[in-house]
Amino acid sequence: MISRRMFLMAAAVAARPNLVLILADDMGIGDVGCYGSTIRTPHIDRLAREGVRYTQFYANAPECTPSRTALLTGRYPHRVGGLECAIGVGDVGRYDEAEWLQKRGELGLPTSEETLGQMLRKAGYQTACIGKWHLGYDPKFSALRHGFDHYFGVLGGNADYFTHEEEGGDKVLFAGETRVDREGYLTDLLGDEAMGWLNRRNPAKPFFLYLPFTAPHAPTQGPGHEEGKAGYAVMIGRMDEQIGRVMAAVPKDTLVVFASDNGATKMGSNGALRGFKTEVFEGGIRVPCVMRYEGKVRAGTVSARVALHMDLTATLLAAAGVKPARRLDGVDLLGAEEPRAVYWRYKRMANRRKAVRRGSWKLVEDNGKEYLFHLGEDPEEKVNRAEQAPEEAAALRGLLGQWEEDVKAPRLRGFH
Repeated sequence: MISRRMFLMAAAVAARPNLVLILADDMGIGDVGCYGSTIRTPHIDRLAREGVRYTQFYANAPECTPSRTALLTGRYPHRVGGLECAIGVGDVGRYDEAEWLQKRGELGLPTSEETLGQMLRKAGYQTACIGKWHLGYDPKFSALRHGFDHYFGVLGGNADYFTHEEEGGDKVLFAGETRVDREGYLTDLLGDEAMGWLNRRNPAKPFFLYLPFTAPHAPTQGPGHEEGKAGYAVMIGRMDEQIGRVMAAVPKDTLVVFASDNGATKMGSNGALRGFKTEVFEGGIRVPCVMRYEGKVRAGTVSARVALHMDLTATLLAAAGVKPARRLDGVDLLGAEEPRAVYWRYKRMANRRKAVRRGSWKLVEDNGKEYLFHLGEDPEEKVNRAEQAPEEAAALRGLLGQWEEDVKAPRLRGFH
């Protein structure tokens, strides 16, 4: 006989939502229809109409690897150490700490960092990562070691859409931890794999699908070999088509999030925002994000809440009823908003870029030059107010210094 306690536990598990997290690569806020772009993205736009569109959503970094680190850990990527910029093609460290780790075979996301995949799988979720990984080339850093039952995609940052080779000629398309050869346009292959996994899943168990596309990251190659700005738009359109296929295949009450990993390059558009990918001005870090969660998020909502990738981690875990394994830096976006400061730091080669935002004030340190902006009055970051408001600049500078102390990575203690 089933006890009441067992019945309630079973009901709670059954009520857990399915989760889909879709990530674009280098897609700017000006590249999406619902944000005002002329590029057609009807399926992403539909998610926005049926849920919430964020207008102050930020990447945790202006490049791939650190943003993905934050997304999977729910914490500032700096706490991991050595992953403050994209891992270079063929497992190359691009700044001093990263080079130090690479020489030791440690350049990647270590399994000591409990991830979104691991926490959800422990809670009974079926988990799949299909797409761009970019968190380490060595098998010990693979998606399968980070809580995903299934992986298919490319390991690095800029695979050819037809040959699936990186610069230098290495093929990086993998199924699990095995390199595979498959014919086809990469965006379509990822969509096909996602559809196949969804069709094979156990309908009695909740699922988490992490679907990080490579589009519209370079090389600019449309499915018909289109190039340039036209090819860029076609790449986005093709990704949107695959998103539409996935949306049609999942239950309507699935919690679905779409975002980009960082701002666009000069091939794309960050709207009127200043800067591009690799910069901590708004154009490099402010990105599109929409979330649909039927019954929990009112359709057609537009939110100006300041949010980051790591908040999506906290939000998905909270929706699934999963307590994080450790304290997160991210917050549940379905909960009450509380004032906070948010931070960025980016290292690549000789570049050192930092920023902190508190309220409407934002301090930027770009390779030694300091800027202070009031985003409420100057969202395009045209006016440097550092001399006009020295007390505000000093306060933010102090917060940034305290944060840098707080996020020091234990695994870098031996670095000199």
